[in-house]
This record gives sequence, structure tokens and C-alpha cells, in this order.
Amino acid sequence: MSQSNNASSSMHAPQRISFADRGLGIGGSFVCQVVGKISSKGYWFGDDPLSFSLPLLLFQLSLFSIFTRSIYIVLRPFGQPSIVSQILGGVILGPTILGHNLNFAEKVFPSKGRTILETLSIFGFMLFLFLVGVKTDPTIIFRSGRRVFAIGTFAFLIPYGLAAFVRLILCHLLSLSQPTCKMLHLVVKLQSLTAFPVIATFLTELRILNSEMGRLASSSSMICDLCFWLTMSMSYVADIALAKSIKTSIGSFFSVVLLLSLIVFGIRPAALWAVRQTPEGKPVKEIYTFVALVALMCCVFIGEVIGIDALISSFLVGLVIPDGPPLGAALVERLDCFVSVLLTPIFFTLCGLKTNVFTIQKWKTVGAIQLVVLVGFFGKLLGAMLPPLFCRIPFRDALSLGLIMNSRGIVELILLNDWRTDNVMNDEFFAIMMISMVALTGVISPLVKTLYDPSKRFLAYRRRTIQHHRRNQELRILACIHSQDNVQTVSTILNASNPTKEEPISLFILHLIKLTGRASSLLIPHRPRDKPSPCPTHSERIFTAFTRYEQESSGHVTVNCYKGISPSATMHNDVCSLALEHRISFIIMPFHRLLVNGKMVDSYHGYKHLNRNVLDKAPCSVGILVDRRDPRKPPFSFLETSLFRVVVLFFGGADDREALAYAGRMLKHPHVLVTLLYFKTSVPVTEGTARSKMLDCEILDDFRFNAQWNERATYIEEVVRDSIEVVSIIGTMENAYDLVIVGKGHGDSTLMSDLRNWNDDKELGAVGEAVAGTDCKLGSLILVVQQQTRVWGMRDPEENLTERYINSIGSQELPHSQ
Repeated sequence: MSQSNNASSSMHAPQRISFADRGLGIGGSFVCQVVGKISSKGYWFGDDPLSFSLPLLLFQLSLFSIFTRSIYIVLRPFGQPSIVSQILGGVILGPTILGHNLNFAEKVFPSKGRTILETLSIFGFMLFLFLVGVKTDPTIIFRSGRRVFAIGTFAFLIPYGLAAFVRLILCHLLSLSQPTCKMLHLVVKLQSLTAFPVIATFLTELRILNSEMGRLASSSSMICDLCFWLTMSMSYVADIALAKSIKTSIGSFFSVVLLLSLIVFGIRPAALWAVRQTPEGKPVKEIYTFVALVALMCCVFIGEVIGIDALISSFLVGLVIPDGPPLGAALVERLDCFVSVLLTPIFFTLCGLKTNVFTIQKWKTVGAIQLVVLVGFFGKLLGAMLPPLFCRIPFRDALSLGLIMNSRGIVELILLNDWRTDNVMNDEFFAIMMISMVALTGVISPLVKTLYDPSKRFLAYRRRTIQHHRRNQELRILACIHSQDNVQTVSTILNASNPTKEEPISLFILHLIKLTGRASSLLIPHRPRDKPSPCPTHSERIFTAFTRYEQESSGHVTVNCYKGISPSATMHNDVCSLALEHRISFIIMPFHRLLVNGKMVDSYHGYKHLNRNVLDKAPCSVGILVDRRDPRKPPFSFLETSLFRVVVLFFGGADDREALAYAGRMLKHPHVLVTLLYFKTSVPVTEGTARSKMLDCEILDDFRFNAQWNERATYIEEVVRDSIEVVSIIGTMENAYDLVIVGKGHGDSTLMSDLRNWNDDKELGAVGEAVAGTDCKLGSLILVVQQQTRVWGMRDPEENLTERYINSIGSQELPHSQ
């Protein structure tokens, strides 16, 4: 049947031959295809490009991309995930709409083209599950608390029990046929499933992976997933034992054991060895990733030989490879874009392409399926909500968790496809289930976005600032660390903060790590090893430095170390959650720019986004710490007789008062000298309420009075007319001070508007950027302070009730209750 490429296209038309009536015992259809028709010479040489495999595949992929992306752009404002647009793109191209035209279907999606697409999609899904296994940390199951275990178990048992009960009633009352009842049993199984890969993808798209509900949902889905696959495995083993001979059952069992032994005792130790051979912070060798991929292909092939699905084998291989850097992150980095952008969407679109709504004929069947689906949906909603409500989690958050656990995705689709391919489920059932999945996913995503906002819980019930901190009370500070470069600067600030026996400091260190090579976020306290490791990790070196600092503080500082691994876009959730949980009064965040060869350069763009989100959502005061010191100079030692020189730039407003309050605490240190530089002008420097201006006068008078009796305190007034004079005065300081403290916000006065033209960093404010900008030659530490802005029940912390009432009467408006 082989023909040359330049033969007539009419001679190459594939012939469908049926053997059902020829006594051969075969009930399927086969497509005879000409061998060697891969690429076309071109239309002008008499070839039809769509009759050749490569042009046909490229045309199909182009159609998939155009349709799915266009639908995604339309649906994105409505909060729809990408899976919905990809399935709908396939539905439009399939027999429901465009494919209903037989000429279009035979030309664009012939049987030979379908085979190539199916193989490519399954291969892509195999790599997807391998990456999911690599990203998964199975030890989370063992670290799960009772609440997570209860949610995962109830989310499996309750929907399974309720849906199975409704199925039995329907089969008896409606007198459904035996095949229909069997297919309804598959629907019951599907409704009890909550797949971890689906939940992790869903949480990532909603950007709540490292929120409280995100962590709860991802951990609970692992438990629910485990329950489902244990049930499926036991059912599969029972079917083999009943349907096959003893020899076949024993052979299959030992084959599976041998493959698992190869994966666990062969690939796992080799992967751990590769991780140990890679120095921390260094990229893994190319040979290690190559060997990992070869091992994947070999194990998947062995699995196919002994009867284990390629998808299960690939997931198990990924599961034994350590998640995160260096090996897991390297594999994800090399494969993730190719798999998630090209191969996985093919699978979703093919699912839509197989959906034919015209196969739906019996409305009784539609009603039975939808009833079981809805009962399973509400059963899972109930199962996921009961444990959180029992633990006194707000109803709104518990409802969001229940909706998240009901989300559907790629794992459910592969089960539907397998059942359809094995003729366990007919096309009518497949179409109904596909419509149900798209509808539920399309409703759940915007509902969760509306119901759950992680930042709402970051509102504190009281003022958590340095200015309002009580005397002789422990000050709680949260210091965020990106690298070891931040350790010395944070330690210097803490030393200057004067921790004493009467006013100790409780320091919380949070090492922030970008999520790479993992599917779930992590926020855990650091537990030191029983024996020191000869090769400590980056986090361990940071925590060891602060532990040593705690030991040298004579009990005046207590250190608590945490490690947070999360996506850079939502990393602020870890910071704000930790600050709220531990009643932090002040957060120290490193600036996203570093001093390199005398110039400020960006270290990582994600840190800029992080700082802005923390400033916007933090439940306490925040300080952005900028290091402009010469790295060649030794760090300041508070044990020496020299003084640590601090200057506060005061213009007025809540942030400046917070900065001065912090400097006032530092002034109590015997080796700290504080200078207050107060900028005055005939035109108001800052805009604010009468109460805010009164508070400015009070704190200035208090410092001026203390400066008369304390030789380490200096009060200076500078009269300025415009922003040029402000910048000029700042420029004269150069290396006169070791630390410059300034408030972030100063209202919308003319002076501040002119200063803002000098900067583009919103997290530093007008004055902060003038001090820390590229043109400034200050060689010191700079701390830009923002006082807490969000307090529960208070619209404006600077405004009192009397002033609000007077303003409302003046504007003839009724006062709002506080």
C-alpha cells in the first residue's frame, strides 16, 4: 500500500474497513493509511497539504491555539479558568458546531489526524503527571493534622455515600437499564474524587495557593485523592482475581511489586545522590536531568508491558524525585512550559472535540446523571465544610473551601476518556458529563473569587505600631530575609533598637523562597537538626546566624525562625499571616534594589511586587530597609565606644511620627545618637486632619524637651521653600549618618508632588526615594517607615469621632458609625 509522495491524492484516501461481518471475531474498525506521507512538497506541486501528517498536525494545533486563546480572552473578565476555554474551543471545532459539517470534519480532523493528536495528548498528559509527581511532597500526608485528615476523609465518604444511595433509588424507581446503572456508578466514583493536581492548578490560577484556605485545600485533597485511589486499586485487584486465572493474578502482582521496587529502591536513591552532589545554589548537571528522563521512559515502557497504565507509572516516577531545587526545580523548569503551553491544552481541546451534544437523546438519562452529580456536589460541599465549621472557621471561608474541593480538571477528564475508550461509557454519557464539568467549573471559579479574599483577615483589632507600643512590654518584630546579604543589615537595626531586660524584643525571622519545582506552598517553623550538617542549606545558614545573635543578646532577644515557600505573586500572604498570628508590631522588608558598584540595581522584580503588597495589606507598621553602605567597610559594632548615628527626616504625618517613635526607642541605647531634622515651610508641607497636626506638635515637643537633657539627642529645624532645597539638604548629609529614618507617606502637597517627580518606587514614597535614589550619595542604611493603616472598625486611625461629626455637619452629611 506504500505510495510515493507525489502520487495523486485521490489514490491516498484512507479506506475504512470493517471486519465485523467477516467471521474474524473482530468488532472494531481500522483505517488503512499510506506509509511515508509525512511532509508535503506544496500546493503548487500538486499536493494537498492536509493529506500529509505534518501540515495537518500544524494546522490543527494552530486552530486549537486560535480558538482556545480567543475564548479565554473573552471569558477571562468573568473569572473563568483556562481549562473552560480549552474545552469550549474543542466543542466549537467538534461535531457539536463546526465538525457537524462532515466535509470540515473529514478534511480537518480525519481519523489519521485524530490518532496522532491522541498519541501526542496522552504523551503530554504523561509528562504532566510526571511533573505533578515531581512537585508533590508526599510527606505532607504524614504532617497533616486531624482537621486536614477529617476534611479529606469526609470529602470522599459523604459524596460517595449520598451519590451511591441516590443512584440505587433511581435505578429502582426509574427502572433504568443495567448499562445505565453501571455508568451511573462511574458518576458516583467521579463525584467522590478530589484530585490534588486539579486543586493545585486551580489554586495557582486563583492566586490563593499559599493562603489559609489554599493550604487547607491542597493538603485535604491529598487525603481525598489517597482514599479514592486506594478504593480504585482494591476494586481493580478484586476484578483481576475474579476475572483472570491464578497464574495471571500472581504474575501481575509480582510484576507490579518489581516495578515499584525499581522506582523506590533504584530511582529514589539515585535522585537523592544527584541532589547531594549538587552544591546549593548551583544548577544541576545536565546529565542528571537526562538520566531522570530516560528512567521515566524506561519505567513507563515497563509499566505498559506488565499492564500498568503509562500515566500511573509516570506519576510514581515523579513522586520519588525530591521536589524543589535542585533536581526537581530543574526538571520543572525544562519541561513545564512545553507541557503546559503546548501538550496539555491539546488534551483538553480533544476532550471538547469528542463531545457531541447531538448524542444526547434520553432526557431521563440526563436527569438521572444531573441528580447524581448535584447530590455528589452538595455531599462534597457538606463533607468539606463540616470540619472547618467545627473548628470555628468562618462560614464564608468554609463555603469557599467546599467549592474549591468540588473543582474539576484534568484528572477527571482522563478518567472519562479512559471509560469512553474502553466502551464502559457511551458518547451520550460522555457528553452529559463534559457539559456538567464545564458548567460546575465555570460557576465555582468566580464564586470562590467573590467569597474568599485572603487580605480581609489581615485587619488587626487594635493598633499595632511602635508609637502605640506600651513601655516595659515585649516588642514583636518580623524580619523578612531573601538572602544572607540581609542578615547583617537586619542585625544592625535590631542592635540599634535597644533590646533590654525591661523592654525585650521577640524577633521572628521569615526566610522567603520563591516556589519552584513544587505544587504546594509551605510555611513552617524551623526545627534544627539533632546533629549539625556538614553542608547546611541556605535557610539553615541564615537561621544559624540569628540563633547565634540570640545567644549573644543575654536573653534580651528571642528568635523564632520560619521558612516560607510560595509563589512570588502571593508571597505577601505568608508575611501578613505570620504578622497577624503572632501579633507583630513592626515588619522589616529588604528593598528590592541592591548597591552594586555605587549604583542601585534591581535584584528581583518579584520583591518589588512583594513590598507593595505588604505595605498595602499588613496588619501592623512596616519598614522598608535599604542598604547603601560600602560593602568593603566592616559592619558597625555596638561594643565599641563609637556612636551609631541616626537621623530622622520629619515633615509631618502618621508615618513620620512612627519613624520618630522608633528613633526614640533607639535613643535609649547608650551607643546611639539621634538627630531630628524638621523641615518647615510657609506653605503646608503635608496635608492632614487637625488631629494629625496636633499629634505632630505633641511628638515634636516631646522630643525637643528630651533633647535639652540628653546630649545624644539633637533637634534641628530647616526652613525650605521647594523640593530643590529639600534634595540639596539631603545631599549635604552624605556619610554623616549610619541610619536615615523617614516616613513613607506625606499627603498631596505641592512640595511632595514635586519630590515625586524624582522617583518611581511607590514603596518608598517621595522623600524615601529622594534619600535612597540612584542620584543620592548617602552611604548609610535607610529605613522607610509606614505606620499601620488598617484597623478593624476604624475608617481613618488619624481621625477622631468629634472631628468627623463636625466635618459631617459642615458638609450636611450624616456621620457614619465607626
